[in-house]
Amino acid sequence: MTPNHIGTSMPSMWREESISSLQRTRMRAPLSRKPFGDSVCEIRITNKRSRCSRKALVTGIILALGASLAPAEAQQAARIPRVGFLSPVGRSSPVFGIFRQGLAELGYVEGQNIVIEPRFAEGQYERLPEMSAELARLKVDLIAVVGAVTARAVKGTITNIPICFAVQLDPVEDHVVASLEHPGGNMTGASSFDPQQPRRQLELLKQTIPGLSRVALLGDQGVRDVLIKANEEQAQALGLQTQRLRLTGASPDLQTAFTEIQRERADAVLALEEPIVGKYAKEIAGLAAHYRIPTMFSPTRADDGGMMAYGTSLAEATRRIATCADKVLKGAKPGELPVEKVTRYELIVNLKTAREIGITIPPEVLKRADRVIQ
Repeated sequence: MTPNHIGTSMPSMWREESISSLQRTRMRAPLSRKPFGDSVCEIRITNKRSRCSRKALVTGIILALGASLAPAEAQQAARIPRVGFLSPVGRSSPVFGIFRQGLAELGYVEGQNIVIEPRFAEGQYERLPEMSAELARLKVDLIAVVGAVTARAVKGTITNIPICFAVQLDPVEDHVVASLEHPGGNMTGASSFDPQQPRRQLELLKQTIPGLSRVALLGDQGVRDVLIKANEEQAQALGLQTQRLRLTGASPDLQTAFTEIQRERADAVLALEEPIVGKYAKEIAGLAAHYRIPTMFSPTRADDGGMMAYGTSLAEATRRIATCADKVLKGAKPGELPVEKVTRYELIVNLKTAREIGITIPPEVLKRADRVIQ
């Protein structure tokens, strides 16, 4: 009788004894090694029992847990920060490109590890609260804003999203933050404000233009008059007369403004670093050249055709809010980050424009220039 028939035809007592005898005499089965991760599990076929090493068991548990956690971790890792950008003027303004470049220099690639949601008011400042609310509905992680008028609009509507600002005024005096060292709340950023800048710009004009006595100050009617007042005070201290001209609306009448400048016989135009003035900087420089009137701009608008540009730069402040955004996205609290002050001055001289309007730039001014446009 073959072993395969033991279980069917033998009495139960004999069957149990025969099976026991068979198990004692059967040769031990060879080991079967099966890989399990980086370990090897030994399985002995005898007695239908398996014996795996403790290392293999632990490895199996770890791999199983890893497989169950992987989808959640992958989903978290795949989340890309979303950053809003809000400007009072248009996309053509250089500040948006400067902000994007600043982020790129810090390793951010749009569409891969950051998403930027830009909004441009195009000079319609009444739209700024609506646009900031729209960015809040998109659940952005941070909003970068340019200009004091934008910072004030966002401050009035957004309290639970970090804000990084670039402004050309004193953010404390303008009630944007509590202090430069400890801004508090959800806002911080960079400021290019320097109370001495108007005086230095006017001194350069006096040094360059013989007999300078009257300067037309070109500003933006849609913003506070802090900057234009500061220029008026410094001009008076230098013995200069001023003509105040503030552009109105998203499409200001520049021709009428220059008709007034001619009528008042202004010797130069100082274009303030304010939103609408910046938006139409090329047109302003072109009209000034047409009427042979020297101009002074901020360094942000140095390439728009004006004769000279001097001062700190809102563009540099904008570059710094990219660094601010990077810190906040990595966990810093905006209210604990000091407001940075832009203190680097630039002097850019456009010799081409100067020649066209018949002005000779003094050698001492050219020596001071950081850049000369031929």
